[in-house]
Amino acid sequence: MEDNPLGREEYIQKVLTAYRQTPGTTGTIRRPDRLLAAQLYARGVPLPTVENALVLAASRRLLRPTHAPPLGTIRSLAYFLPVIEEVLELTVSPDYFRYLRRQIAGFYADASHPPTSR
Repeated sequence: MEDNPLGREEYIQKVLTAYRQTPGTTGTIRRPDRLLAAQLYARGVPLPTVENALVLAASRRLLRPTHAPPLGTIRSLAYFLPVIEEVLELTVSPDYFRYLRRQIAGFYADASHPPTSR
């Protein structure tokens, strides 16, 4: 893993901001979320990895079959830990995550799918 070019506090703030803005979350930051962001920094997890994991998890939750039952609101950054670990192991082009971001934006551009949190 590469070293984080950001300072600790800036990294933590960017992780928490990305988490807060992720569809399906409460948008609320709690102390355990801050601690986890600090742990991710200490582990040297690159910020783009965390951001991509949030996008991947959000896209999986949003782009589901229409008949699937609704999912509950995400209340903790810890929810994303398995996906962060998954993204650390992936060898996927950054284009894939750009594609997912466009899919999420398109999902909310459709008036029949208003954001449910944030």
